[in-house]
Amino acid sequence: MKKIHLSVIWLWCGILALAMLWGGLHLYADRQTLPEGVRVGGVDIGTMDTTAALRLLDEKLDDLKQRSLILTDNDSSAQDIKLTLGEAGITYKATAFRNAVKALGSEHLWTRVQTRFTFEKEWLVTPSRQETALKAQLGNDWEQKRYGMPVNAVRQISVDDQVRYIPERSARRLDWSKLNVALDKALPKDLGASGEPVRVELPFRQLEPAITVDSLRNEGIERKIVQFSTSLGSSSEGRVYNVNSAASTIDGLILKPGDIFDYGQIIAKAERTHGFREAPVIVNGQLESGIGGGICQVSSTVYNAALRVGLDIIERRSHSLPVSYLPKGQDATFANGSINFRFKNNTGKHLLLRAAVQNRMLTVKFFGTFPSSVSYELESRTVRVLPIPEKRIRNDSFSPGFYQVLRQGREGYVVETYRIKKVDGKTVERTRISRDTYRAQQRVVAVPDGSTSSEPQAREPQKRIIEDGIGE
Repeated sequence: MKKIHLSVIWLWCGILALAMLWGGLHLYADRQTLPEGVRVGGVDIGTMDTTAALRLLDEKLDDLKQRSLILTDNDSSAQDIKLTLGEAGITYKATAFRNAVKALGSEHLWTRVQTRFTFEKEWLVTPSRQETALKAQLGNDWEQKRYGMPVNAVRQISVDDQVRYIPERSARRLDWSKLNVALDKALPKDLGASGEPVRVELPFRQLEPAITVDSLRNEGIERKIVQFSTSLGSSSEGRVYNVNSAASTIDGLILKPGDIFDYGQIIAKAERTHGFREAPVIVNGQLESGIGGGICQVSSTVYNAALRVGLDIIERRSHSLPVSYLPKGQDATFANGSINFRFKNNTGKHLLLRAAVQNRMLTVKFFGTFPSSVSYELESRTVRVLPIPEKRIRNDSFSPGFYQVLRQGREGYVVETYRIKKVDGKTVERTRISRDTYRAQQRVVAVPDGSTSSEPQAREPQKRIIEDGIGE
């Protein structure tokens, strides 16, 4: 009986002890205040009511977002950029602390007890940056307005034919990778810090232009290497206009190493851009009025310049008739769709072509790289004179022995042209570059009845070829 009594006593003692423990744990875990000595971002919130502590934390974090951010420029003349941290896309979080406070209110007693027992004393606030927010304010448009755009270097040819350069100009651009590092380092992480502005010096990189003086110099357009001129003499206004149209289209053209100069393309562009006017052209060996007369003076002048720097002539033909502005054998005709003039830039460097009409002189200049010790000369000689063919037309009204010249004829020529290469003034090479035939022009004579043609005439070509002009 006594043993049963003792057992009951021990049972109730155990129940009482468990009840006291359970109650003690509830008293410990269910407190609405934070443990003593808890600090968040340097601010002491220990023993504070959790709701009040979280409200204070929100206020402090909001204060940080309103903190001034001053971005300074190392250019003393540039104004500082003033923003708030929030405007710069910077926010602060205390996620770990909030999770711990949430755990203090867990529905599980043991979780509440364990969380309170192990509750950290020091908690950090961590900044978070949304880079797009700052880039929206300091983006491309802002950079261009504040720092401008890079400017390419420019090559200029002076009035005395000197090659000069206007240097390129780079433009500053924000170095975002370095700016991000600088911001991370400068941002405050202490909620209790003073409200002094956050200052960060803007880091920059240089945005270089596509064309620099070095890149232009590397093209090899060092100096004027040749100049050749032909006279427009008493050319009509229409012919002068046509020469100007073709010359201005060539002016400024740059040929890269290996590029082909194609006069057909030049004429097509000139026709689109400027158009051509009426002036004498050569049609099947006879002068007629047509559109574009004079354009072959440009091709012929360019041809002479190209020969004098040893360029490879790919395609070229002489006129069917001699021209007045060049020796026979040294001209280059053009007939749209039939005859072209082309040469190749074989100098290994860029070539710049300039062409202009001034004081009734057409002048073509090449600028590039060419040995000053080397020069070229041209020599043309007539190897055969072609007799004037004659055609007689009967006129019954003429008395016997009477005749009338209706059209004067002209002799034709076969001409060979040589290019002579000299080094330091001494001839080292002599090369025949062309053998050209200028057709004789027919002499037409009216005679009385009974007279006959002196010789049979060759049939005219079926195709209408218009030289020195634009086809119909």
